[in-house]
Amino acid sequence: MLTLRRGEQLRARLQALCRRCLSAKTQAATSNNITDDASEYTAEAEYPEIRDLSFKARKQQSAADWHNEIKSVPTVEEKMIKLNMPRYYGFKVVDLNDNQVPYNALPLTQHYTRTVLEEQKEEEQPAMAAAASGAEENVKLDAIVKAAREDVIEALEYAHDIYKHQLTQLATPPDAVQRERQLTQIIVEQVNRAVLQTLSADYAHLQQVEIDYNPRHEAFWAVGGVDPPKNVVKSKQGHEWQKADAHESVDRLVQYTGEPYLALRHRLQLPTWRTAEESQNLQLAQQLPRYKFDARTLGYTTKHQHAINVPGYWPSANAPNFGLLSFQSRAHLQLRPKSYGVEDAKEALHALAIQSSYAWLLAQANYNGFNTYNELTYPLNTQTVITNGREWSFYSYQLNTLLVHGPHIDTNPVVNFCRGTSALPLYGDINEAGKCVDFNEATLRELLKLYSNVPSIQRTADELLPYVRDASLRRAADYENEEQRVFLEQTFKHLASKRPRHLEIPEIYMWEKLYKIDHPTRSMEPRRRFFEYGINPWRRTLDQHDKEYVPRAVRPGGKKNREGRYKKTYYP
Repeated sequence: MLTLRRGEQLRARLQALCRRCLSAKTQAATSNNITDDASEYTAEAEYPEIRDLSFKARKQQSAADWHNEIKSVPTVEEKMIKLNMPRYYGFKVVDLNDNQVPYNALPLTQHYTRTVLEEQKEEEQPAMAAAASGAEENVKLDAIVKAAREDVIEALEYAHDIYKHQLTQLATPPDAVQRERQLTQIIVEQVNRAVLQTLSADYAHLQQVEIDYNPRHEAFWAVGGVDPPKNVVKSKQGHEWQKADAHESVDRLVQYTGEPYLALRHRLQLPTWRTAEESQNLQLAQQLPRYKFDARTLGYTTKHQHAINVPGYWPSANAPNFGLLSFQSRAHLQLRPKSYGVEDAKEALHALAIQSSYAWLLAQANYNGFNTYNELTYPLNTQTVITNGREWSFYSYQLNTLLVHGPHIDTNPVVNFCRGTSALPLYGDINEAGKCVDFNEATLRELLKLYSNVPSIQRTADELLPYVRDASLRRAADYENEEQRVFLEQTFKHLASKRPRHLEIPEIYMWEKLYKIDHPTRSMEPRRRFFEYGINPWRRTLDQHDKEYVPRAVRPGGKKNREGRYKKTYYP
């Protein structure tokens, strides 16, 4: 009885205490409501956003969140590292390069770069050139052509003499493609030297250009609107909630690699020749060719590598970061069968000009904080020449948009533009006496017009790099933490160098494919291989690796500091 009475007393005290606490909370809540009545109610009802929770919508939202994460990364180098974070061993990419342009590659090129091609016919070129420039400019250009004519002819004759001398020094003569590359390299360098000497006095911007010899141009981007491969279709059809989307188009990752003869850069941008209203045309965008098949059906190959964007120089705030002119090779056309026809050879030159121009501008845009998932906020322009020393093709390219992945391939109203000429002969031949025969001043005039195009657009730092944090933090070199600077610099350059990983990707041997995967007949053998544990090595992320060990003698915080056993990583 005493125990029961004691329990009732304790219960009564507890209930009284609870009533006092509840009354105090109620009074506090009432006082808060009195003060917050004005902020609690609005004139119109506000409802939370209704989110689509379907599988497809969640995948799209996840991709959009990742793209926003890339945009929010503070520095240029970190953005490129962030782009590679999902794959430790790299992505599977379509290999575009300047050594191979398959048959009928122009529709694929226009689809992959969202480019409208404007080809100038031979009979239209003189009239269009005269209309584009005024009478005063034509008179000035005519005088420059006359002044440069003899210097260019002398440069051509000198280039042939150099090449003949080089051939005498070789034990075995090179093949036709290599001979054309070597001769064209000398001709381009000598013609560039002659033209700069002639025009530098009248055009001051040529005194400030940076010349890159055989630079490395690489660019990475994603393309939508491509039919899914069979394994993707089969995988989706095996799940009930994905059957309806089994044949939906997918994205393809593209990596361009090129090495032009010569590239000229300037600190200012070239002026645009298409307005924003002309570039934003959804009807024109929907009329672009669409190549939905796998690029391998044309003859392109695929490979695995990291996403690389290199315009021929390393990121720098004060360097000449905008392309003025590049010279591309057409030596690979010698390997093209004659049965393809003259028209396809002309389209191959157009496709090469579009690919090289788009890739070079995309790599430059990448150094300003843009990428294939974050749209440009201003256009970029460049000029391209494709030549074998004798025949020259001239192109101008304007990059307005980078969004060609996913639904943007159908909904993006902005297009890129490329205008160009057919191949024009600069000279007929070099006779036995070493003199130039049948020199064409019209071709020289087109070349001089590209050099005399003055870069005039200068933007503020905030306008130039809108997705980079601020003036105090634009490049990895701006970090005050030395360890962080070194880590980001080494990681970025290791990715850009395309060196293989320390450990190669694990391989499934043929006998394992037969007896362990397709026909599991070794049930008594212990499971030790990665595929037996359901591990996909291609899904390994960039930061999934062992950290670098710090010896005790140099460990910060003393020898017994176990938290500092490994170096910190600074992945974005």
